[in-house]
Formats: sequence, structure tokens, C-alpha cells
Amino acid sequence: MERDRHGNRLGDIEITDPKAMRALAHPVRLAILERLQRHGPATATQLSPDVGATPSVTSWHLRHLAGFGLVRDAERGEDRRERRWEAVARGFRLDMPQDGEGMSAARALSRQMFARTAGVPQRWETETEPELSPEWRRLAGVANTGVVVTADELAAIEDAFERVIAPFVTRDPSDRPSDARTVRLLRYYLPEGEGRQPGGTA
Repeated sequence: MERDRHGNRLGDIEITDPKAMRALAHPVRLAILERLQRHGPATATQLSPDVGATPSVTSWHLRHLAGFGLVRDAERGEDRRERRWEAVARGFRLDMPQDGEGMSAARALSRQMFARTAGVPQRWETETEPELSPEWRRLAGVANTGVVVTADELAAIEDAFERVIAPFVTRDPSDRPSDARTVRLLRYYLPEGEGRQPGGTA
């Protein structure tokens, strides 16, 4: 089974251009896009403290991202003079290209993505978890599971997961229950090399 990435259920933008991958493989730009996707439209000045750049530098990066169709102008706020930006989609994904240039660009972006998420669990544990109610603390958790599957079976697992979460990802904000809150789902699908199977059977 091959997952239909061109009809992905989560509404992600699909990045296939190596130049766009390299453009996004920059810590400030990746931070900008993540901030807009998680918190909605903002100005360069509002983004600046979160992304570690001055408003003018942030504005330059925003224009660069817009050139690759990753962000766009949002509706003006109360101050009509301020330019507000928004992400074009809730998330993004990329396929590993087969050509040398594409693979190099995809790996550069993947490294930045891994780097950005590497500290998330520890920050959550020290900053967020102590403030959670027992109900939410009980539901949080970490799992590290190895499975032996074919490429088609792994594609089916990914597809099934997206099928489950898609209604919640794409739900209109007005339809969210009053007690709903944001939950970070960090997903890694990391195939191992040939001959390495759980249980030492290889």
C-alpha cells in the first residue's frame, strides 16, 4: 500500500522543490513557520521575540518564505499599517527525493526539524508538566516501540494514524469543545538497516 501524499488528510503543504527545502532549512525560518502554524497570523514584530531575530530580519525571512509559497499575507489587524502573515497550511511534509540535490536538501531540512524537536520533551517536563492537572498528566506519555514490517505495512501504519487524528487536526476552531487544549504529537518513523530486527532474530 502506498500512502497518497497528494491527498493527505491533515491538509499539510507538500514541499517537493529542493530550493524550498533549503530555504526552510534555516532555524529562524523554521521557527517562523512553526509559530504561525501553531498560533495563527502575526506581524514580524510579534514574531521577533519567539524566533530570535530582529523585526527587520524576521520580515526579510518572511518575504523569503512567501517567495516559496509557505506563508502569505493575512488580513490586516486593528493597525492597518502593520503587515500580518499567516502560514498557508497547518503543517508541512516532504518526500525524500531520489536525486542527489534533492536528497541533500531534504536531509538539511530534516536535520533542522530534528534539532527543533530534540528539546521539546525536556522543556515540556520542566515547564509544562508540573502545572498540569492529574487528568492531563496521566494522559501524557512517551513510547519507544520497534516493529518488524514491510515498506507497504509501514505506509499503512502512517495512513491509519493520520486517519485517526485528521478529524481533530482539521476541525474548525468554533467546533472545538471548551475544555480542549493543544497536544503536541511528535512522530518519528525511523526504519533501521537491513538485518536489524527486534528480538535478535536476524
